[in-house]
Amino acid sequence: MRVAPGRVLVIDDDQAICVVVAEALRRSGHIVKTAGSIAERAALLQDFIPEVLITDVKLPDGDGLDDITEIARHDPDIRIIILSAQNTLNTAVRATEKGAFEYLPKPFDLNELTRAVADALSSRRQIAEVPDGNEETPVATEDMPLVGRSAAMQEVYRTIARVLANDLTILVLGESGTGKELVAQAIHRLGHRRARPFVAVNMAAIPRELIEAELFGYEKGAFTGALSRMAGRFEQADGGTLFLDEIGDMPMEAQTRLLRVLQSGDVTTVGGASPVHVNVRIIAATNKDLPTLIAENRFREDLYYRLNVVPISLPPLRERKDDIPVLARHFLEQAAIEGLPRKALDVDAARLLQYHGWPGNVRELQNVMQRMAVLCRENIITTDIVRQNLGNIFVAGEAPDASEGDIDEAVRQWSRRQLARQHNSGDSSLHDDLLAIVEPVLFREALIAVDGNQIRAASLLGINRNTLRKKLNDYALDPSQLRQFETSG
Repeated sequence: MRVAPGRVLVIDDDQAICVVVAEALRRSGHIVKTAGSIAERAALLQDFIPEVLITDVKLPDGDGLDDITEIARHDPDIRIIILSAQNTLNTAVRATEKGAFEYLPKPFDLNELTRAVADALSSRRQIAEVPDGNEETPVATEDMPLVGRSAAMQEVYRTIARVLANDLTILVLGESGTGKELVAQAIHRLGHRRARPFVAVNMAAIPRELIEAELFGYEKGAFTGALSRMAGRFEQADGGTLFLDEIGDMPMEAQTRLLRVLQSGDVTTVGGASPVHVNVRIIAATNKDLPTLIAENRFREDLYYRLNVVPISLPPLRERKDDIPVLARHFLEQAAIEGLPRKALDVDAARLLQYHGWPGNVRELQNVMQRMAVLCRENIITTDIVRQNLGNIFVAGEAPDASEGDIDEAVRQWSRRQLARQHNSGDSSLHDDLLAIVEPVLFREALIAVDGNQIRAASLLGINRNTLRKKLNDYALDPSQLRQFETSG
């Protein structure tokens, strides 16, 4: 998008980010100022009124999201772009609720940020009226069921945040076990319908001849066994959200009736004559390829377009491996809260989990972690225990016996050689195909080598400090405790 240059203020306590972002935006012609804190921002705003403000969430003297209200007092039309390493659904939702124009998780793409600034300037200059915001969107107070920091999940979070203020129909796509119902629950819990019912119905679990009665209800005497009037799922969800799971398994005759209800909002019970108007938000989900079903005359094309207003695609777990350690520890914590024995997950065991194929996706991972929490006698789940529960896991084309104890030492020696080679030659490149194997040990050894200094470790590894922080969090490495690790050789 070609847009006239504008005034941009960048707030981040990481000076490197400020320099890189400012330089990229200046190359596009924008006038850019930078600040490292809310106090510096306040001083700059005395003389510099930006059209677009880019801010981190965690600042030395406050919360960047909480500061949005104060910023808007200077200019209600200002466009705010949030950057954050706190890559959770709640962060994305808070950014949207606070009126942020865009939310970008760290690490971010400079080209994407540049496009976001152009979009923000265009929006500011073209839109004359802004909603008055008389009805405040409530802030979520309960934990959300979605967990993950991967780029794919960040896109899911951003889409969820954007649909909370409206009632558009949503189609959630993904393999079995990826968490499609959790997405529907999150949208309901965070949206304005959260005080009303959330009703879920699985099309695949209802006999074909009973689907219409289940969805739309029935009158007394409508069929044998109908001894009294029964409200259907649409009426039960009135004012709230109706989640239609496995919509691809719905029979064609029921699809026709569902389409009429979606078009009119009127439900007629089986055996009834007078329609009842209902007000529900529809979220559908499927693990099937609906366009293929349409081509096979097994799904109505017009119903597909009615449902597929806002699609949300959930990636399989094998395509979001970075989330596996986070999810695994989350499920162990969840199991402990539910009364199962409290267990910790060893760093190497968490890394090993990333090499399993997880055909059952997140649901399989949850079941495995619960099983290990119950059956594991030790307090810490190790690689041996993971292999006992998941069988042979192939790592980098091999399946060595982790019980022999030589894997970690081999990786440790390789890591040290790579660090020495980098230090002597200045070459910061690493073998991409081995990174997934050596990263936990590599980051640990790097921090030990510099006595836990994150800035020096990041320089030694050839990465920026934010990437290092993310990796430390992924692998549950605490720099303050790394001096206690024993080293050999």
